[in-house]
Amino acid sequence: MWSYILKRLLLMIPTLLGVLTLTFAVIQFVPGGPVEQMVHELRRGNENGAPFGLRAHNGVDAQEVAQLKALYGFDKPPLERYGLMLKRFATFDLGQSYFRHQSVWSLVVSKLPVSISIGVWTFLLTYLISVPLGIAKAIRNGSHFDFVTSLIVLIGYAIPGFVLGVLLLVLFGGGSFLQLFPLRGLTSDNWAQLSFGAKILDYLWHITLPIIASVVGSFAVITMLTKNAFLDEIRKQYVLTARAKGLSERQVLWKHVFRNASLPLIVGFPGAFIGAFFTGSLLIETLFSLDGLGLLSYQSVVQRDYPVVLGTLYLFTLIGLATKLISDLCYVWVDPRIQFEQLER
Repeated sequence: MWSYILKRLLLMIPTLLGVLTLTFAVIQFVPGGPVEQMVHELRRGNENGAPFGLRAHNGVDAQEVAQLKALYGFDKPPLERYGLMLKRFATFDLGQSYFRHQSVWSLVVSKLPVSISIGVWTFLLTYLISVPLGIAKAIRNGSHFDFVTSLIVLIGYAIPGFVLGVLLLVLFGGGSFLQLFPLRGLTSDNWAQLSFGAKILDYLWHITLPIIASVVGSFAVITMLTKNAFLDEIRKQYVLTARAKGLSERQVLWKHVFRNASLPLIVGFPGAFIGAFFTGSLLIETLFSLDGLGLLSYQSVVQRDYPVVLGTLYLFTLIGLATKLISDLCYVWVDPRIQFEQLER
């Protein structure tokens, strides 16, 4: 086991290097970098005074451009900047944002509450609803209940989250019909003055519409995965043997079928749970005015805030690789029949 874990950890290094190298190389050819954007702001600032204390006369002279390049580190050759970036990342120093005057770490931490709120609730509701529903569909395979529920979850899967979010805002957010839920934010302006119980109710009141818009499209995959896994197990010989021994359907289902059928669901837990902390839906966050990681990533790309782009990419790639390793280990822990030698093939 330890040799397999060591091999996977060593393989993470070239994967990380490949992702960072490719992204860094692409950045070098993207027009409208941070220097060009600040030069544009300086030229616009000629009318009202230049920002950051820089002189602004009839344009931006070469000295000011050189100051900007030095400020953002573009006075160094690309290979040197690349080496400095890798050296920082090796010590988990993600750098400083060009435009927000904060470290990348502090930016990620400040955006986590929104993304955690959306991700964790989506994760919990998806599994708490989809798994029992999938089991019920497997037991009633081919019935009217199976057909109707399949139709409902597939319709929900086909509707994009942001489209459903717009519909919810129009119907219940003060659009053309009812004003039952707030339009923006996770809490009200007077949240700090509320009692503990009122704070919980206020938070749930704000998060209801974004969660509905995020979670509806997630039901179909887990529901159908659960149903198909249970159907595969129900049709196996050991189930017929258990029934022949006189076991009730409940005993057969929960003592024999459930353990084997839940393998693909349990293995997916680490990725789904950890991903809940570090994923954000840009469109959902923008639609409901939620300042999370999705919106941060989009704004960083638009503003050419390269430390945030590369820092978050490095962090999320590392977390994704670690999560994949944990998922593979779960296969062996849940089902002892699987050996590490099989995972290496």
